[in-house]
Amino acid sequence: MDRKDSSVVDRAYNLNPVVVTGSGHHQRLKSTATPVHVLSAQEIKEQGISTFDGALTRMMPQVSMAPSSMGSFLRLNGLGNKYILILINGQKLNGDISNNVDLNRINMARVKRIEVLDGAASSLYGSDAIAGVINIITDQPTQNLICVTSDTRISGHGQKTENVTLDIYKNGFGSYTSFGHDEANSYRNNPLEYVKGSDIETQQSIAPLFTGYRSNTFGQKFTYAPNQHLALNAGADYSYKMTDRPQSRNDITGGTDYEMRYKGLRWNVGTIYKFDVRNSLQADFTVDRFRYGKEYDVETNTYAVGDYVQSKKQRMMEGNMKAILGLTEHSTTIFGADWRKEYLTATSGNVDEKVYSLAAYAQHETELARDLMLTLGLRYTHHETFNNHLTPKATLMYAPGNFRFRATYSAGFRAPGLDELYYHYYSVNRGKPQISIGNSALKPEHSNYFSLNAEYRNEVIAVSLTGYLNRISDMVVKQNLKVDDLLMSFLRMDFPEMTDAEAQKLEQYACYQNSDKGDVKGLQMNVSANLFRGFNLSANYVYTYARTKSGDDWSVLERSIRNAITIAANYHRSWRKYGLNVNLNGRLQSKTYYTGTYEDAPGFGIWNLQTTHSFDVAKWIYLEPAVGVDNIFDKVDNRIDSTTRKYALYSPGRMLVVGLKVRFK
Repeated sequence: MDRKDSSVVDRAYNLNPVVVTGSGHHQRLKSTATPVHVLSAQEIKEQGISTFDGALTRMMPQVSMAPSSMGSFLRLNGLGNKYILILINGQKLNGDISNNVDLNRINMARVKRIEVLDGAASSLYGSDAIAGVINIITDQPTQNLICVTSDTRISGHGQKTENVTLDIYKNGFGSYTSFGHDEANSYRNNPLEYVKGSDIETQQSIAPLFTGYRSNTFGQKFTYAPNQHLALNAGADYSYKMTDRPQSRNDITGGTDYEMRYKGLRWNVGTIYKFDVRNSLQADFTVDRFRYGKEYDVETNTYAVGDYVQSKKQRMMEGNMKAILGLTEHSTTIFGADWRKEYLTATSGNVDEKVYSLAAYAQHETELARDLMLTLGLRYTHHETFNNHLTPKATLMYAPGNFRFRATYSAGFRAPGLDELYYHYYSVNRGKPQISIGNSALKPEHSNYFSLNAEYRNEVIAVSLTGYLNRISDMVVKQNLKVDDLLMSFLRMDFPEMTDAEAQKLEQYACYQNSDKGDVKGLQMNVSANLFRGFNLSANYVYTYARTKSGDDWSVLERSIRNAITIAANYHRSWRKYGLNVNLNGRLQSKTYYTGTYEDAPGFGIWNLQTTHSFDVAKWIYLEPAVGVDNIFDKVDNRIDSTTRKYALYSPGRMLVVGLKVRFK
């Protein structure tokens, strides 16, 4: 085995990795004018993380997650899913359920690093990038090899992940095959719930706090580089997910008649031509299809076991071209153009809509004087529904020695999604009916983002402090409106699938509206250090104050968190062909704010311990067993469930975690 590939070899954290998301081209982290957070595959593995949402929430305090059968409700710096642009190698990931992203579509077997850019980034990335950008960079080895890797992780409540990869590379041709399986059982921490309308009387319930699922992903990518100038690639990814919830019963509440079923198919082709180290052209075309619906596992008056009813189908086609040019010795210029077309078909409400957008952008980085860099960017977007928009960006960086001082202004633009405009949706979640109605009169959202950053970075330590303000006008929010007798009669006509029993439980419905504005202020502190040989420490703190205003009234932004900290301490050492890695990590956060009739969820602190043991058995085989404990101190939110209660901590308690990674080469 090549010793460079082995975890047994002594190594230190790379405090200055190569990144691409902040500037649109590859450069060292300390050189990028826009601060970027990087989660490497090495760090993810050492913390015993096997899922994408786990990587973000354990390692980035500005990110929070609320899992449900409708996907993962993701928040970044106080703003939700629809403001966060998720990319895979720079290409948008399509598909959501009620604005909740299906993160199970992301195959962790291929993740090389995750780059997170805070704040508005519409000058480079267009609509949706108001809160920031999460770019997943995948790994394709380029040395001559044939390599098979299997990575398994098992813990309590039926949680299991399995990732298998086959990599083949020879004389410029690469084939990269991957399979991922992820599963977990449903569970709840308290079997009781309050009877509707009472905060004293309780009853048993089987409605899950965490919704179980079974998920599979399959990916295949081919690359070909006939010479040092030209590189071609083509790939496809297929994903399938089915929830695994308790079935409805006559003797207890909380069960469901059906499971949610999701399917995704994504394929892309691309090419890059490098004239030299600083000048290149690249083009990509991506098609992403996503659909979900209900598959019945209990016979009802309308459906038999096994019947499938499609709820929503989305399709996106996107093409882009980009030129990266070194026009002068001390500058980099980017010109680009994007075309995107999106389709939405929804059974409920007979929705069948589509929209296209065209965009052109330019960005120029130049050295004004010694250690002083200026970046200017501008994007022009033509949206079929919302006409023309300009989103500028300006960043100034002063970089004396190991210090970096940055000031950034960037504008954001977001066109309301097709579901927000046209959705007409009815569902039953945990026994509670829910209605969402779109609003075709919505206006697009605009934002202005300002940030100041100071950073010190050398081979031993990296320290960063960032303050920011993100102001959003015409913010699209979901307003919960009360249901009276007259309105109920109209809703029963619009949604004939609603039963009498469900209608009695419906107290309000959600409608999309523009508020006056949103306002997010925050402070971030990040420290990473190689304190001594074999020991690395990182600590990250964020303060977020997020509000929205309608009329004269300010209210806290739904699901925002005021304070959060992540900490990780890692020790590694090797003895000949054996390597030991010990990682202690924790996440601590204050309460989660909810609006309307919902009460706030209490804060918590979770600590996890992971150990991995590396063995270079022979030149052709490498073993890495792992054992750890999630939630060491058994922190659990076991409050009695109620119609006004939501949660921020979804852990079932302390769990033993075991894993095994095997590589044949």
